[in-house]
Amino acid sequence: MLQLIGVYECKMDAKGRAPMPSALKKQLAPWADAGFVLKRSVFSPCLELYPMSEWNAVMGQVGQLNRFVKKHADFIRMFTAGVKPVELDGAGRILIPKDLASYARLSDTLVFSSTPFGLEIWNRDDYEREVQANEADFGQLAEEVMGRINDRPNDVS
Repeated sequence: MLQLIGVYECKMDAKGRAPMPSALKKQLAPWADAGFVLKRSVFSPCLELYPMSEWNAVMGQVGQLNRFVKKHADFIRMFTAGVKPVELDGAGRILIPKDLASYARLSDTLVFSSTPFGLEIWNRDDYEREVQANEADFGQLAEEVMGRINDRPNDVS
């Protein structure tokens, strides 16, 4: 199971190459040989980087949708829009395609933010705005989303 830890900054060069921070390279090493998938985020102006095994699991779920139901077909099209396979190059960088970089407004300083499925890749200013905008409501959000998860009596909260 993928469990990445951390938020890291790096500089993207003029060719769209972003060096993977060394702490992330170490964490991603078991998945590096199979490659990764880069896609647009569904809810935020950022990109998502999936190890291929995680992407295959997600696509297994998406593949269960009925493509002859219009809402399903529309979702599949939008979900996979701009999807690109990527690899770490010999210098430990990923090449972010121009269309995806443009979508996420990526330039100069990027933020790699770990998630349970892989990484989000943000424009630093957008990331900071997103995190700061939600700080005031985070306690309420945490209660709504996570408040009922600890229903087992032996768990610590």
